[in-house]
Amino acid sequence: MSLTHEQAVEAARGVAAVLAKDALDRDRANAEPVAEARLLRDAGLPALLLPASVGGAGLGWATALRVVREIAVADGSIAQLLGYHYVNVANLWWVGGLGAWGPRSAAEQWLWGDAVNPTDPDLVLVPDGDGYRLNGRKTFATGVSVGDASVVSGVVESGPDAGTHLLVVVRGDAPGLVPGGDWDNLGQRLSASGSVTFTDVAITPEQVLGGLGAGAATPRASLVTPAIQAVFGAFYLGVAQGALATARDYTRTTSRPWLLSDSPSATADPYALATYGRLVAATRAVEALADDVADHLDRADAAGDDLTWEARGELAEHVAALKVVSTDVALDVTNTIFEVTGARATSNKVGLDRFWRNVRTHTLHDPVAYKRREVGDHFLNGTYPEFTLYT
Repeated sequence: MSLTHEQAVEAARGVAAVLAKDALDRDRANAEPVAEARLLRDAGLPALLLPASVGGAGLGWATALRVVREIAVADGSIAQLLGYHYVNVANLWWVGGLGAWGPRSAAEQWLWGDAVNPTDPDLVLVPDGDGYRLNGRKTFATGVSVGDASVVSGVVESGPDAGTHLLVVVRGDAPGLVPGGDWDNLGQRLSASGSVTFTDVAITPEQVLGGLGAGAATPRASLVTPAIQAVFGAFYLGVAQGALATARDYTRTTSRPWLLSDSPSATADPYALATYGRLVAATRAVEALADDVADHLDRADAAGDDLTWEARGELAEHVAALKVVSTDVALDVTNTIFEVTGARATSNKVGLDRFWRNVRTHTLHDPVAYKRREVGDHFLNGTYPEFTLYT
């Protein structure tokens, strides 16, 4: 699969243009994003990060995160779906190597979901011959319901490996895998993030990627956390940019100057100009940091087994700073746009609220206050957060 950075970004913009046409209607329908997943596959975006040696595009995180951002301008839910996929597919080789999964993923443009949420009860891996049977339920499982395969975490129930946390691969059509279809939240409504239940799902030795958790992690394998947090920053930024662009169009075409204003139009109102100026400046600052973080993640990934815990810590602190400012700015932008569009812009047929609902929902994934603390602790004391699935 041959694809340059520029071609990938252009493909993402094409997908975004299609998604933008009915983004509000799809948000209200709250259906599984089956057609949207097909759109991503048809554009060749799922195999973007896979190495050329297995048929992928062989591109890096700077491209992947930019693609996520471009799609988030139109639809934050689908940006989340694709961003999580990129982290999941990278985890294949960070934890256990691509094996036979890589070539097929590239050739068929597989989308990868995940069921690894550590705040849920653990799934159980019951030894069965030379493999396992997977049982349990995860409340949140982004992408599993529409993915071709998923990375799933479970704890070995008994035997010599009892208590070991393992990361395994489960195909989307595996007998015993049942998505709940119950994602009905305020925002990110098409991110395929509902529950999933596993009942005696067969896990062969080939499906076991490796150990999961702080005790099993190497610096390289632990990149899963800064990578997923960088994805968050990318799509928060994209949603903010989409909100600004949509508000700008509304102000230009529909908003009216306030009756106490001397301005001939809403686009000449000094308060509107100053507000837009502040929001645009803040968003551009986040964009610069996001680009810097993407390059940093690329360098860490390229270091491979030579990556040190100290270098990994520097990356994690850098990503945490992006999480802080992208959260603050995206929430500010998606809330403040109503002040420059006017009361009529709150109409449900306009749908400006979807931008705020999306960032308000996902920025609660893990408390941003803890990211602020991490950045401050590093600045004052030179510390790095210990590896968890949130740090």
